[in-house]
Amino acid sequence: MAGHSQFKNIMHRKGAQDAKRARMFAKIIREITVSARSGLPDPAANPRLRAAVAAAREANMPRDTIERAIKKATGAAGGEDYAEVRYEGYGPAGVAVIVEALTDNRNRTASDVRSAFSKHGGALGETNSVSFLFSRLGVVRYPASAASEDGMLEAAIEAGADNVESGPDGHEVTTSVDSFFAVRDALESRFGVPESAKLDWRPTTTVTLDEEKAGALMKLLDVLEDNDDVQSVYANFDIPDSVLQKMSA
Repeated sequence: MAGHSQFKNIMHRKGAQDAKRARMFAKIIREITVSARSGLPDPAANPRLRAAVAAAREANMPRDTIERAIKKATGAAGGEDYAEVRYEGYGPAGVAVIVEALTDNRNRTASDVRSAFSKHGGALGETNSVSFLFSRLGVVRYPASAASEDGMLEAAIEAGADNVESGPDGHEVTTSVDSFFAVRDALESRFGVPESAKLDWRPTTTVTLDEEKAGALMKLLDVLEDNDDVQSVYANFDIPDSVLQKMSA
């Protein structure tokens, strides 16, 4: 399994499901907050907010919770003021790691991220210290039922996308950063709101890990993902299926 997207569901984790669900909701609500403040509070007129609401629905967040988050973000009180921050560093075995966060306290988040790296065999670096090992691109995902493979491919090409991969799990359309919003809007007008639409980091090279190194890296990624301020984690690792089977046994 390659670490080419946000790290999650690599291994089955037991217990604390309610706490994990609450953390997921908190992260989505932060994105809704930032999205609502970055444009109009109407999802129909604010693409980023529309994507955040779609993510909330995919996570089965109650409608009233979504509406309260939007109202709080745009109300007189305004709630917390979140800043978007990116951290970069190396994990165990020299795996490059990018961490994206939304925080209302940069010092706290930087300290937490730095501590996670240092305690789990890694080192936090400067901005752009590892991003050169990744490509920045737009990714739009639809369920397989949204269109046939040919239908999605045709629509994506017309919209200006770079690539389409279709299979039983759905369609993944990738674009350049410059074309992302135009492609997303064109596909949305044809197939409806996507399952997800976001800018992504994809590694250009990967580090293959054995069981020991994979276990060490998983601990770091777990800690980072469990941090309330962290929205996404990307890493350029590859774990062979044989190693995954041993780790999940």
